[in-house]
Amino acid sequence: MLKRLFGGEEPRRESGSTEEFLTPRRIVEELDKYVVGQKEAKKAVAIALRNRWRRQRLPEEMRDEVVPKNIIMIGPTGVGKTEIARRLAKLVKAPFIKVEATKFTEVGYVGRDVESIIRDLVEIAVNMVKEEKMAQVEERARELAYERLAEYMVPEPKHPQQQSVQNLFDIFFPSPARQKDHDYEAELSRLKDERNRIKKLLKEGKLDDEIVEIPVTVETTPGINVVGLGGDISNLQDVLSSILPKPKKLRKMKVKEAIRYLTQEEASKLIDMDEVIREAIDRAENQGIIFIDEIDKVASREGARGPDVSREGVQRDLLPIVEGSKVSTKYGLVRTDHMLFIAAGAFHVAKPSDLLPELQGRFPIRVELKPLTKEDFVRILTEPKNALTKQYKALLETEGVELEFTPDGIEEIARIAEEANERAENIGARRLHTVMEKLLEEVSFMAPEMKGQKVVVDRDFVREKLSDIIQDEDLTKYVL
Repeated sequence: MLKRLFGGEEPRRESGSTEEFLTPRRIVEELDKYVVGQKEAKKAVAIALRNRWRRQRLPEEMRDEVVPKNIIMIGPTGVGKTEIARRLAKLVKAPFIKVEATKFTEVGYVGRDVESIIRDLVEIAVNMVKEEKMAQVEERARELAYERLAEYMVPEPKHPQQQSVQNLFDIFFPSPARQKDHDYEAELSRLKDERNRIKKLLKEGKLDDEIVEIPVTVETTPGINVVGLGGDISNLQDVLSSILPKPKKLRKMKVKEAIRYLTQEEASKLIDMDEVIREAIDRAENQGIIFIDEIDKVASREGARGPDVSREGVQRDLLPIVEGSKVSTKYGLVRTDHMLFIAAGAFHVAKPSDLLPELQGRFPIRVELKPLTKEDFVRILTEPKNALTKQYKALLETEGVELEFTPDGIEEIARIAEEANERAENIGARRLHTVMEKLLEEVSFMAPEMKGQKVVVDRDFVREKLSDIIQDEDLTKYVL
């Protein structure tokens, strides 16, 4: 488990060298590659992740007593709350799910119940483990796929005794039957040679663009209409779809697509789904990360009435899951005791203290994320691996257009984004997406006709393209 969690060799107690791989400092460094600033939040999640590693090294009787310290992030939209949690899960290949608290309702109301969060997380874990297991048997599955495809392309002839009613006559005259059997054996030998030739061509990729017809499984979801039952019945649909046989139909496709499909089908047969499910449940229970966004929207303001009753109901339903309980899924009972919950919200109107006291107690770690400044925007545009400037450069390179951002141009983009956030709604780093799209709208449109040209995005270029937005405050409504 430790090996799977941290991606390296399983650390041994007597050796400290492997413990250096994902120290809190290293985790923060990895997050810095994608998220600018917010050191306090990164430090909190890094410690929470490292505590999981420490827990795995405890004696079994103590291991169950150590529960994760859940985190609540407080800060405006677009400052990196979701990105920190998502990158953290990807860093350790942990099952991760992001949900919005406003999508759930109190038990008894029509809508999704909070237990569906755990069911969805387990489903994600099963798919994750299944993909890993299938990757391990891919080479063998591909060989079997070649064999199956060769069989479809060169079908086996019918045995002489299956060809006509006259076979009854052959029973009483064995000599002609033996001759037919001899011819049939010769035909099978020729067939085997032909299939081997086809397999060789398939492996060499010489038949990739040929059209072949193969049977494929038709995915059908049974329609369920239960009168008088509300709430979430997707779990019931999943159970029924797994029990009912799946029909097949012939479908024409290119050979390379058929190989891909058959390889996946053969890989599914080679893996042990019981083992996959056991490992997936273990991974969900001990490594699962649940990110609950907009938690402030279900916080009840003091003295409020009406819809706030339902908000309190959602909090009460969340409480046992965060506290630790068993949830029924189609794969069996799943414990939530050691899942890590990260809640987030802007808390502009409500306050964290407006949450139920019991729920507050289940999120002992609180971190505040700071609003982004012009300097932050400059770093966001240049430092991360997935920076917008790098994305646009790569996109336009496909058209043969070279895009160059000068330091003063990037600074001007950051200034305009900050100003737009001040004049309109503050949406944080998401403002950069709309500003950049507006800035490069004409270049993106004309790119197919600008092959071989170079576009320099400097301060003058930015001011020319965005001058209307800068001068007219009313135009900011066209920029999110």
